[in-house]
Amino acid sequence: MDKKSILVKARERLDTTLIIFELVLSVLFILVGHLIGSNYLRGIGVGLIIAWVTSALAYFRVKNLKEEGR
Repeated sequence: MDKKSILVKARERLDTTLIIFELVLSVLFILVGHLIGSNYLRGIGVGLIIAWVTSALAYFRVKNLKEEGR
């Protein structure tokens, strides 16, 4: 296994990890905002969910395009 393929695998794993981390953070912000009654924290959670969906869609779109050879 050469150095380039190791770096590509590490980057793909990091991308997936960050997408999952963003989802977990958004759920935490929504839960904490709900528990303490803060619309501000719930709004942060909703914004993070929007960012999560956008990044997940972009990640899978780019991954599919690379697999097709474009």
